[in-house]
Amino acid sequence: MRHAIRDDNAAPGHDSFLDVVSNMVGILIILVMVTGLRVRNAAVEAATSNDFLETQLAQLQDRKATARSMRDDVLQATARAEQLEREKAIRQLQRDRLAMAVAAWEARIRLHGEQLDAEARKAYDLGLELAGARAELESLERDRRAAEAAESPPEVIHSYPTPLSKTVDQDEAHFQLRAGRIVFIPLEDLLDQVKQKAHRLLHRPELSDTVGPVGGFRLRFTLERYDVPIETAAATGKGGSYVRLGQWTLIPASSQLGETVDVALSEGSEFRRVLSRLRPGRSTITVWTYPDSFAEFRRLKEDLYHQGFAVAGRPLPHDVPIGGSPEGSKSSAQ
Repeated sequence: MRHAIRDDNAAPGHDSFLDVVSNMVGILIILVMVTGLRVRNAAVEAATSNDFLETQLAQLQDRKATARSMRDDVLQATARAEQLEREKAIRQLQRDRLAMAVAAWEARIRLHGEQLDAEARKAYDLGLELAGARAELESLERDRRAAEAAESPPEVIHSYPTPLSKTVDQDEAHFQLRAGRIVFIPLEDLLDQVKQKAHRLLHRPELSDTVGPVGGFRLRFTLERYDVPIETAAATGKGGSYVRLGQWTLIPASSQLGETVDVALSEGSEFRRVLSRLRPGRSTITVWTYPDSFAEFRRLKEDLYHQGFAVAGRPLPHDVPIGGSPEGSKSSAQ
């Protein structure tokens, strides 16, 4: 009996082949799994990268918009600063021009004041008095013609026991009577302000300036410094320098200052209040009167006489301001 012979070499070879095939299949499966994982991770990373890029892009756009806004603000601020500089230069130029104009006018005023010597000032004061007398004469002539033309009862003329006038040297109160309105002139208060400027004559021979307003008036004045000559000082024993007030002019703030004569003569008026501070028999009332108020002046004069005040009338033409100078005349009171 024949026995079957095993082929021992064939079996091991077959198993090795199967092992190789199994290993390859396993490797392929592993490769497929690894590749799948990589593809999935790549997709996630790509998505994440896109989101990151979009976020960065949005931030960059925001920063760009902020930078543009800041740049616009800087440009606007620069333009505003340039505009302010231009306006400042224009204002400075205007101030310089005004300062030059003021200096030119002051120089002209000083020159004009220097040209008015003592004779010219005296002639000016005499001209004022002559013009006032002529205006009063014309007013009286008009009153006379009106009285002749009208039928009226005879006018009672009051006579006063002191018709003679005397020069006023002290205790004088000044009033302006214009357009039927009476107002007190605070001349002493204005002159006190003038005295406060006398120290400015230490380094100049003359000073022209304006003080006020006080009580509705300004005072334009000229102060002069007089140096006593050495010869006169040696002969008299009195030397040095002194200051005197030159020409002065009152400038009213309004043409309607004060109160009407009817109101002034009533109780409790401002006119009565001012008179209460004065002393009848010693104080003189000087009334600077314009041609449109001569009738009112006569009423005031009669009332003041009954109160015991001496009255001095200073007539003025219509457009001539109240003023004076060292060469002018003093008031004469009755």
